[in-house]
Amino acid sequence: MTVYFIGAGPGDPDLITVKGLRLIKQCPVNLYAGSLVPAAIVAAAPPDALVIDTASLTLDEIIAHIVEAHAQKKDVARVHSGDPSIYGATAEQMRRLDQLNIPYEVVPGVPAFAAAAAALKTELTLPEVAQTVIVTRTSMKSSGMPEGEDLETLGRSGATLAIHLSIRNISEIQRTLSPLYGEDCPVVVAYRVGWPDETFVRGTLATIRDQVRKQKITRTALIFVGPALSKAQDFRDSALYDAEHVHVLRPKRKVAEG
Repeated sequence: MTVYFIGAGPGDPDLITVKGLRLIKQCPVNLYAGSLVPAAIVAAAPPDALVIDTASLTLDEIIAHIVEAHAQKKDVARVHSGDPSIYGATAEQMRRLDQLNIPYEVVPGVPAFAAAAAALKTELTLPEVAQTVIVTRTSMKSSGMPEGEDLETLGRSGATLAIHLSIRNISEIQRTLSPLYGEDCPVVVAYRVGWPDETFVRGTLATIRDQVRKQKITRTALIFVGPALSKAQDFRDSALYDAEHVHVLRPKRKVAEG
């Protein structure tokens, strides 16, 4: 018996991995976070499978279902949104399973920031513009941020920021980052990435708060900040495909003699 923590992607059922879907199809128990995982994904479970939406359950109740499945020697597909390694609330579940000696594996998924960048047709790392992406959040009602991970400290890097779970903190984000990035720095708010009502709001640090309020976006949104989000085309080509860039797979070519 094994518990499979499966990243289902941000919302589009087609973005789940082949391995993740295969496991959902074969596991007799499917526990999924229904507030963020589309029902269409777990609809692939076997006809006689036990399928439970865990959105309203506590950690103890979720573990109780897993313990029962373990006693019955039934594999469990524990389906989370995005990728389990990022704000997945999987660490505490795995800690409990370690204590109970219940085996588990983790199957990665498409994180929301990657799916959003794809939908925007945007590369988050541009040569000599931004070569770092910081995935973070801000302190709200959840646990506080560790020392040194406050938004002001991270913002000093000038990196592309992918700020999760913080749309209600948009005023504080604007206030903190404007002196660091400039009020004209591009911002994109990605709402419900991968779902039918997916929406993108483009603005700047000066305008984004009012734009978000007009759209009445209060949850399930990701905030991107950074110069790489600009539609400008004045960045240099990557060295990767430069004719003068020599590497093991593209050695220096001999000049043909006339």
